[in-house]
Amino acid sequence: QVQLVESGGGLVQAGGSLRLSCTASGGTFSSYAMGWFRQAPGKAREFVATISWSGATTRYADSVKGRFTISRDNAKNTVYLQMNSLKAEDTAVYFCAANRARYVTQTYSEEDNYDYWGQGTQVTVSS
Repeated sequence: QVQLVESGGGLVQAGGSLRLSCTASGGTFSSYAMGWFRQAPGKAREFVATISWSGATTRYADSVKGRFTISRDNAKNTVYLQMNSLKAEDTAVYFCAANRARYVTQTYSEEDNYDYWGQGTQVTVSS
């Protein structure tokens, strides 16, 4: 069973930056594609970004493209989400997720595509 633990959330002013981390244990991290999702108050959870097992392939939601960057360090069993130019609408609980498929599949933005989930970390952007 894979356990995922997110960290790095917090309060930041609009225009600022944060880097989220998600560290995995209990599985073979380097064999999983990884994703980030977020859930704002009163809204459904939505896809943010995904990365293949090697890091060669990434995909982003249109709302974060050009501002967020997903990356991974397989030696550290960690996936990152660098968030720049943050906006108030980025306020949400951010979750990382692992997909046992190594590659980014066509359904990468769907929650059902992922097998393991972390508990989430709160990101609050003040305007």
